[in-house]
Amino acid sequence: MEDKWLNSLITKDAQDGYELAIKLSRMAIKFTQPSEEIRNKIRPEYASNAQNLIASSQVVATNFNTVALANNFWKD
Repeated sequence: MEDKWLNSLITKDAQDGYELAIKLSRMAIKFTQPSEEIRNKIRPEYASNAQNLIASSQVVATNFNTVALANNFWKD
């Protein structure tokens, strides 16, 4: 596991914020299932399931909302 990969939720703009939201989502999976072998084994099962893909998009959206709030929606 990476050490201290999350230094801040503050980003320079919405694009960077969205990329951070994706990173947060991916890291949650990595922490929940630390075995790369198992993650790779089950990936085909969820990668072709529309409901699973929608659920993962919802997780990213929730994380993006968190990052956007932390950045005061990138307003000065």
